[in-house]
Amino acid sequence: MSVAAKLRSAEKQTHEPPRAILGPAGNRVRVLEEAKRKIEVLKKSQQKPKKPVEKMSQAAVKNNLSVDSTCSSDSYSSSSSSGRNVKLNGIKHVKDVPNGGEIKDVSSKKEGPVKRCDWITPNSDPLYMSFHDEEWGIPVHDDRKLFELLVFSQALAELSWLAILHMRDIFRKLFDQFDPSSIAQFTEKKLLSLKVNGNLLLSEPKLRAIVENAKQILKIQQEFGSFSNYCWRFVNQKPLRNGFRYVRQVPAKTPKAELMSKDLMQRGFRCVGPTVVYSFMQVAGIVNDHLISCFRYQECNADVEKNFKSLKSQEIEIVVKALGNTCLSRD
Repeated sequence: MSVAAKLRSAEKQTHEPPRAILGPAGNRVRVLEEAKRKIEVLKKSQQKPKKPVEKMSQAAVKNNLSVDSTCSSDSYSSSSSSGRNVKLNGIKHVKDVPNGGEIKDVSSKKEGPVKRCDWITPNSDPLYMSFHDEEWGIPVHDDRKLFELLVFSQALAELSWLAILHMRDIFRKLFDQFDPSSIAQFTEKKLLSLKVNGNLLLSEPKLRAIVENAKQILKIQQEFGSFSNYCWRFVNQKPLRNGFRYVRQVPAKTPKAELMSKDLMQRGFRCVGPTVVYSFMQVAGIVNDHLISCFRYQECNADVEKNFKSLKSQEIEIVVKALGNTCLSRD
């Protein structure tokens, strides 16, 4: 071997890394390096989907698109790590919390249709449905409104509730917004002019009864302070709760209605039989006859309790002030 060849061989040996020791299972260093490479590849493969899934969830939120279940679970985990608020399919909501905080699932449950009294169906007229939801059974204390509801209850002998509701503005116009002092002055000519499309609004006996009842309401206002005070004294100023479960349980009249009817007739009122009076008590909220399965039953009860407590507190304040003034006057 030449001197140059020997020098090249020696230089090559000095630059080569030391050879790994081989064991029974082969080259251990190479195995460890391959294992490390596999672990790194696995880590990278797990980390790579995060970005596209995150982008997809953001796009889904921005465009209000639905995402399938496989995507929603991934986007939930990615969004929770960044603390963003995400909504998927209009169902799942993720509470916005700081990074590392606890995330609670506050998924909203889809509410079903509102449960009403059985005589209100999905095919019911919207006006009738609105009347049930917003007026029927709500306690009324205004004298004009009470007179209006009494007239409507009398008209039920000739018209349905739906027909009355559609004609309510006509009733109010012809009866001067149900002002008893105005109706009490109706002449015979005025009475017979209460027509719609050439026909009397109600039968002549009913119209005469309304005028006569207006006169009697004026007398009651003088005696009791208001027509409201007179009506509500029959239930001790607080609505009755029957708590009926089925329509067949709702009566056409009750002993309370018979008592009120008898007293009204003794005072000169007309067309105020027990059935008419009970319809009046129902619509004026003097009695709560919503079925217990109806959402309005509990709402009406809650409103009554709230108003009753407010009135009681006001009465207590008045009594306390009166006692305080009495003590001061004695001093």
